[in-house]
Amino acid sequence: MSVLRQPPSSTRSVPRFLPLTLMNPPMVAKHTPCTMHLSILPPELACKLFYTMLDLSQSWKRNKWWLFDRVVESPHRTSFYARKTDGVESDSSWQEAAQYWYNGRQTDPPNVFPDVMEEACLYVENMVNKEMQMRPRLPLEWAGRGSEGQIWRANVAASNCYEGTKDSVGFHSDHLTYLGPYPTIASLSLGTTRIFRLREVVPSEEMHSRMAQTFNIPLPHNSLIIMHASTQEKFKHSIPPQSTLDLYRPLFPHHSRMEHPLESSNCRINITFRFYRPDFRPQSIPRCNCGVPTILRPDMKNRHDGQTDKYWWTCHAGTQNEGKGCSFWQVMDMKAEGRDPTISGVGCNER
Repeated sequence: MSVLRQPPSSTRSVPRFLPLTLMNPPMVAKHTPCTMHLSILPPELACKLFYTMLDLSQSWKRNKWWLFDRVVESPHRTSFYARKTDGVESDSSWQEAAQYWYNGRQTDPPNVFPDVMEEACLYVENMVNKEMQMRPRLPLEWAGRGSEGQIWRANVAASNCYEGTKDSVGFHSDHLTYLGPYPTIASLSLGTTRIFRLREVVPSEEMHSRMAQTFNIPLPHNSLIIMHASTQEKFKHSIPPQSTLDLYRPLFPHHSRMEHPLESSNCRINITFRFYRPDFRPQSIPRCNCGVPTILRPDMKNRHDGQTDKYWWTCHAGTQNEGKGCSFWQVMDMKAEGRDPTISGVGCNER
């Protein structure tokens, strides 16, 4: 007598990958569309910037928004800074004209870069431009030049403070509303080392054959990670909570308290330098049926070659309006919306 057994499954198991820790710049460049740069600033400047931003962070806020039927609060403090000019035209009035929206609400007027941040930004810009000159450009990237001829110039910076082991941010990709397709974002880390986690978004056509790969990148004090074009379209990133961390021990005293002994810190200051494109100014952003500016999202699961990839404008009012939004959804049309110049539009692949 034979035993009746369940037939073997006809579906193949999709292989899972354990998170891979990328400990050095060559490993980061090999596995991700990012580059990592250690000791990006002179040591004393890095320390001075850390102290300055740490002092300022005492007044930074935790973002709040509606998620389903309740208000949630971000588990870290944040603030927003804008440069005196937009980096394309030497016009200091751009801040007044720029009414930015975040999480469905209009933001307060941004603070201007502190002098020490402005000084550090020059080092960051130099490295970003050097890297971009060595990389192929994607068709929808901005093809203009900065006011001093640069490929990329930072004109805004989101600053975050992660204090202790519990402060964190969940997986997300940065909103492209003012950045446009295929942005380059330069993220500077100061203070204690934290893990920067990247998780791939697997395209729909590959979901049956493989799982997403996750990468953990420890970011020490005075390190820069550049999220090059395609990072926001292909990956989501996070700063996870940690069970333990190493305290940051400054090499230099606080510039306004020279006589005080050096004090260790459990804080990480993160400054993400970005370029808000002139062809994605706030006045050009479509509004949804709620009367609120929409946000721009990439079609992450159906991406193709950088030329035919799709992006759409969608309602984001529900994050502030007691969770109530509308069904507005519109595919972005770069040509019809007059968004240029792009690499494809100027007919070249700059390096």
